Amino acid sequence: MATILVVDDELGIRALLSEILSDEGHTIELAENATQARAVRERMRPDLVLLDIWMPDVDGVTLLKEWGGAGLLTMPVIMMSGHGTIDTAVEATKFGAIAFLEKPITLQKLLRAVEQALVKAAPPRPAPAAVSLAMYSRPEPGQLPPLPSHAAAVVSHIAGNSHALASEQSFELDRPLREARDAFEKSYFEFHLAKENGSMTRVAEKTGLERTHLYRKLKQLGVDLSRNKRGAGG
Repeated sequence: MATILVVDDELGIRALLSEILSDEGHTIELAENATQARAVRERMRPDLVLLDIWMPDVDGVTLLKEWGGAGLLTMPVIMMSGHGTIDTAVEATKFGAIAFLEKPITLQKLLRAVEQALVKAAPPRPAPAAVSLAMYSRPEPGQLPPLPSHAAAVVSHIAGNSHALASEQSFELDRPLREARDAFEKSYFEFHLAKENGSMTRVAEKTGLERTHLYRKLKQLGVDLSRNKRGAGG
C-alpha cells in the first residue's frame, strides 16, 4: 500500500484522515505545518500528499510551488481547504496539484480521490512476456505438450487457489438455519475481503452494504479483519 503524508494544522482533521486511511491499509505520516512537511519530505518520499491550503506559517499553495521549483514534486498532491474558491483550486492545479477537496471532506470523496491519485502515480505494468514455441518440446504420440515452466507455475497456483476456495466454501448443512447462514455469510465476507485486499470501501460497494453496517456485520460474524488487512508500505 501507499505512504501518505497528511499536512493540516487542525489536530482533528489530521486524526480523522489518519484513522480512515490507516484503516484502508496505508501508512500515514502527519505534519501540522509547512516546516514539518518539509522535514518529512526530506526524510522520505511519500507516495501521496494531502495538503491543507490555509496554514499558519506557509500556506499550502506556496509550499506546493516551493516543491515544484526545487524538483521535489515527485508525488501526487491533493489540496484541501474549508475556505477554497475556484480560483484557488485552479491555481493549485496549475502548480502541480492533481485534485482539490473541499472541507468538510466526505469519506467517499476522500477515498475516491486517494485511489485515483495513486492509480495515476503508479508505474505502468510491463507487458507480459511472449511465450516462445521453442519452450515446448515435441510430445510423444497421444501426449499433450508440456507447459513452459512459468505457465506450469501459474496453472499450479490457480489450482491451489481453486482448491482453497472450494474448501472454504464447503458448509455443514446438518445444523440450525441461523448457524448455517452465519457460516455462509462469514465465508462470503472473508472471500470478498481477501479479493479486495482488505479494502472496506470496495467490499461495501461489492456487497451493497453501507460501510458502518458492514463493520457491525463483520464484528457480529467474528470475521478477523487483521488477517485481511492490507500490508503497510508501497
